[in-house]
Amino acid sequence: MSDVIEWVLEMDVQDGQVGQVGALLKEMVSATKADEPGALHYEYFTNDDGSKVTVLERYADNAAVMTHLGNFGDKFAGRFLAAFAPTRFTVYGPADATVREALAPFGATYMDMLAGFHR
Repeated sequence: MSDVIEWVLEMDVQDGQVGQVGALLKEMVSATKADEPGALHYEYFTNDDGSKVTVLERYADNAAVMTHLGNFGDKFAGRFLAAFAPTRFTVYGPADATVREALAPFGATYMDMLAGFHR
């Protein structure tokens, strides 16, 4: 079994925030890439009018998730939650109790691996 934790977070952009999203995400992506070697995949996608955003994230293990969440909380949480309203949050992999507790305010649901592999 893999230690990898990944998630898909779907969000609506808050009213009046479409113009703020690009700069915020550029800063978040840069910080995550520079400061979090356990962040394996970190990509944001949007629809044509910029009103919806989906982020795909993958972390090496629970410790890498907690590093990310610590950095997110310290640097970005306020601005992120002002810009986005989460609509669906699904976490895949062996998220431990610490990760689940940290993600509880976001209404995450969890899926355990049933079969498969990654390279």
